[in-house]
Amino acid sequence: MNLRDETCIPAQGVGPTLTSNEINGFLGELPGWELVDGDHLHKVWTFQDFGSALHWVRHAGAICEEQGHHADFQLGWGYAAATTYTHDPEGLTRSDVVLAAKFDAITDGDAHA
Repeated sequence: MNLRDETCIPAQGVGPTLTSNEINGFLGELPGWELVDGDHLHKVWTFQDFGSALHWVRHAGAICEEQGHHADFQLGWGYAAATTYTHDPEGLTRSDVVLAAKFDAITDGDAHA
């Protein structure tokens, strides 16, 4: 099963955060995503204009609502960025990796990582 086809699980009570080895393994499946501070995933996409970037963020936000797992977004002319991590427990969980894969699966043709 592809990561993007999985469902995010509510973080509270799910268990431990991912180990460094697990995170590094998943990064191989998530092109363009960077590990920040050891416990956040971050990626920037570029677009032709502000409207396209806004459309992508709206789509990504709808995925967050559907999954019950939310990312932090930055938006500007020609770019959108997402950062995902789990607040409780603090760190990265499988749901963060699944959410990242779902964002990568958004098929807005003018997005470039």
